[in-house]
Amino acid sequence: MENLNKSMDKIVSLCKRRGFIFPSSEIYGGLANAWDFGPLGVEMNNNIKAEWWRMFVRNRSDIVGIDSSIIMNPKVWDASGHISGFSDPLVECGECHRRFRIDHLVGDEVWNKEKIEIEKLSEEKKVERVQELIQKCPDCKKEKTLSAPRNFNLMLKTFLGPVENSTTCAYLRPETAQGMFVDFKNICNSSRQTVPFGIAQIGKAFRNEITPGNYIFRTREFEMMEIEYFIKPPKNEEDWNKPFDEWMNLMRGWITHLGLNHNNINELDVPIEELAHYSKKTIDFEYNFPFGMKELYGLAYRTDFDLRNHEEHSKNNMKYRDNVTGEEYWPHVIEPTFGIGRTLLAVLSEAYHEDETRIVMKFPFWLSPVKVSILPLVKNNEEIVSKACELYERLKETFICEYDESGTIGKRYRRHDEIGTPFAITIDFDTLDGQGVTVRNRDTMAQERVSLDNIKEYLYKKLAE
Repeated sequence: MENLNKSMDKIVSLCKRRGFIFPSSEIYGGLANAWDFGPLGVEMNNNIKAEWWRMFVRNRSDIVGIDSSIIMNPKVWDASGHISGFSDPLVECGECHRRFRIDHLVGDEVWNKEKIEIEKLSEEKKVERVQELIQKCPDCKKEKTLSAPRNFNLMLKTFLGPVENSTTCAYLRPETAQGMFVDFKNICNSSRQTVPFGIAQIGKAFRNEITPGNYIFRTREFEMMEIEYFIKPPKNEEDWNKPFDEWMNLMRGWITHLGLNHNNINELDVPIEELAHYSKKTIDFEYNFPFGMKELYGLAYRTDFDLRNHEEHSKNNMKYRDNVTGEEYWPHVIEPTFGIGRTLLAVLSEAYHEDETRIVMKFPFWLSPVKVSILPLVKNNEEIVSKACELYERLKETFICEYDESGTIGKRYRRHDEIGTPFAITIDFDTLDGQGVTVRNRDTMAQERVSLDNIKEYLYKKLAE
């Protein structure tokens, strides 16, 4: 459990100082738990998305991608159950008026036992029971100030057109999944895919969280990578367990590819009473963040809930038709879900290393925002600077490079250690004599002399390791 010994404050500080993540709207005092990805953060997010798309879409013949609309017909969310059931239990302090999720305050296990009994009580008795469970406000510390719990819908509302009323109300999507379900027949008709097959999407989602927090872990605006994998209606448990287990292994492989230590991963079989309304089985892949073990990814068996409900509400035929047998059915769905912000936060937590001499971010090479730094040994020698600039122009067409001549060579090494640059190339006086360049390895700090003629091939080989 190494990460519990890492300081979240140090990771947050490094991310701002080096340009990974900034507080949003900072010059106006910011906005609670809203964040902007800086030059390095956006490179890492793009690397994560591109590699995920390569592994799960382009390298497979049975998965296709879409990019659906963020604002959809509100009837979509009625059919999916989000309007009636997508809510969290909220309590409010009568003194400081802060709002909290009661399940977060008392824990899921306690709340799942208490909520059924609390619902049977009168309003006055509900307040008494809540105040027995939580005697002080977590914020102002005043005693017996919390209200009875009430359900708080997490969907973010907006209005379409010039008039704001119930007829123009719409929602920012709380998940990307429904776009794939409502486009299911269009995909079937246009892509010639046959069951089993999947639809993948990367996109923004929005949830009006009561208590966002833990840096970029829980935010109101976030980006997801999701797949809806359609299978034939199972005749027995094995028929859906097999593809479910296959996706579990694929998700484990992705976690390994990210460089995350599996000792920091917990696979939680979500108890039946905690399952989402659409799920028959869910596995949460939890990661040991510096603030504790929290959900990183999810894998759910959604049965045929979504297509069946969209057919009922839209009055459109949402069944899949087998062109060989003529059989029609609602496919069942296995859904692997990956949050991009949580992926980045887990990677930052795992990669952060500090000793008495330096801070170094040991990202997998493919994930590093900058792959190669070009460092002239001194900046007051015209020949060395010219040679360094020439090498930078040559390499930047192939690798993400950064030219850096500011400060001593030692300070520049440390700067690139902190942003996770795998290789630093130094151009020195020996380079002018045709003796190549010095290449320094981020992780080992070992230095190797490489000829200029072979430098590109050398980097290709090393970055592929």
